[in-house]
Amino acid sequence: MKKQNIKKIGSLLGILLLGSLVAACDSNESDKITNASTDAPIKVGTMGTYNPFTFVTPDGKLTGYDLEVLEALAKEDPSLQFEFIASPWDTLFPGLESDRFQLLANQITETPERKKKYLLTHNQYFNATSQFIINSERTDIKTLEDLKGKKVGLTVGDAHTLHAEQWNKEKGNLFEIVYYESDLPTILQDIENGRIDATFNDPIVAREKAEAQGLKITPFGQTILSVPTYFIAKNDEQGKDLIDKLDKGLLKLKENGTLSELSLKWFGVDYTQNRAG
Repeated sequence: MKKQNIKKIGSLLGILLLGSLVAACDSNESDKITNASTDAPIKVGTMGTYNPFTFVTPDGKLTGYDLEVLEALAKEDPSLQFEFIASPWDTLFPGLESDRFQLLANQITETPERKKKYLLTHNQYFNATSQFIINSERTDIKTLEDLKGKKVGLTVGDAHTLHAEQWNKEKGNLFEIVYYESDLPTILQDIENGRIDATFNDPIVAREKAEAQGLKITPFGQTILSVPTYFIAKNDEQGKDLIDKLDKGLLKLKENGTLSELSLKWFGVDYTQNRAG
């Protein structure tokens, strides 16, 4: 065989070998991209200041009832891996819209605006109650009618605020509303100090925060409202797939009793049954 032919064959083999290596590298890179996409955790926006539903432990871990429900869902479906991110209330929905989060978990109830704009799980995981809250040493407020002419502090944009506004309107604007941009602890402190007379919120949360702050705060009167809470995702294809997985998982947690067990663990009462009127 001529040397020239040998060189040609050698060159051809070199090209084929190089092509195989490039194809293998492309395949490996493709596998890495696929795995990275599959393994990427779902980023969950939550306040981390709404104890006992979502809060930060002394060692810096985000936990609470809402987050433990998601962790239980991850055990049912390994494709659901979550990363919890603490963020103020007024940043949660903008964060969902900007893809900073793929899911919100913060005792969120349904409103017409939220239902129209976002995707909510069909299945609830808790029933949030709303009640008026006052200084436990007040003797002049014994019934809801005693709120007449009083100042009630409410957080802007909160679901409890929307319900309080509606209730107050139905009662002929019984009390004056003082709006706060800040979270519930500030409102409770102002109740303690006499700057306002009451607020309207979840009694479980109010008690937890009052005890943590050493405040003399107590719910009073009957429960005004009991409404389901849901996980919320962005209204797109990724959100639809996520909500579908969460709904399937929530059904399993209800059927096997896990959801009730978590409620009993955190509150001593099963708040997972639908008690909404």
